[in-house]
Amino acid sequence: MAENLTKHLAKLSKRGPHRVLVGELDFVGLPGKIYTPAEGHALAGVAFGHDWLKDIKNYHATLRHLASWGIVVAAPNTETGFSPNHRGFASDLETCLQVLTGVKLGTGNITIAPGRIGVVGHGMGAGAAVLTAAGRGNLKAVVAAYPSTITPSAEEAAATVHSPGLVLGTGEYAFFDYGNPANLAAQWAGPVAYREVEGANHDVLNESRLFPLLTGLRNRHITRERVRGLITGFLLATLTNERKYSGFRAADSYAKKVTSIHGSELLAKADFAQYAD
Repeated sequence: MAENLTKHLAKLSKRGPHRVLVGELDFVGLPGKIYTPAEGHALAGVAFGHDWLKDIKNYHATLRHLASWGIVVAAPNTETGFSPNHRGFASDLETCLQVLTGVKLGTGNITIAPGRIGVVGHGMGAGAAVLTAAGRGNLKAVVAAYPSTITPSAEEAAATVHSPGLVLGTGEYAFFDYGNPANLAAQWAGPVAYREVEGANHDVLNESRLFPLLTGLRNRHITRERVRGLITGFLLATLTNERKYSGFRAADSYAKKVTSIHGSELLAKADFAQYAD
């Protein structure tokens, strides 16, 4: 029976119990930030990829949110220009994964378990996250939030991703051709959950204050919290195996204002988006 995630989602949409520290990735020669709980051993860790033309500062609250729930986040601030190298960005995410498992953090009171590693991305970064995960057997979770079309194809790469995946898409077809999240999910080799959040679109994770002013999109905070909660629950379920959150990795789970699409319905949506004018 499909699980109703509404109660857990309400909790996970809010800040977690951990105090958060923010540091620089420059010490390994990579521009970017690292967000960690103030302390903890055998923690989960993820590399995070930003969207096209976005700076890591546009995700500050989201990355702090993940760290407040005990997840270390390493986020490269590279390939921020108009013509990014997608494969190069995937390589930077790979470097972040190596940092998470191979570098001492804090004053030695923060450790990450090698078996609790994943990759998360938004837009362009979601596509790069899939490239990073392709063919790898040691990643426990992959999150592709509103993935964009990149080169090489993330949809083709998804056919070789066996890690559990969460793909977030929108029920509305954007004016710009960002990508086909449903088709990416349909191509996934391993277990995958595809979800749509009411009122959310490709730009929901963008924390820039300028964007809502330019587009007239306001009051996005609650919707963004809901998206953060879905990602947090999925990572806790897959990386730390917290049984009470296991429903966040199930393809058919649902919640208030959250729809999960799977099976033949997902295939139909993928085909429609692929061939729509």
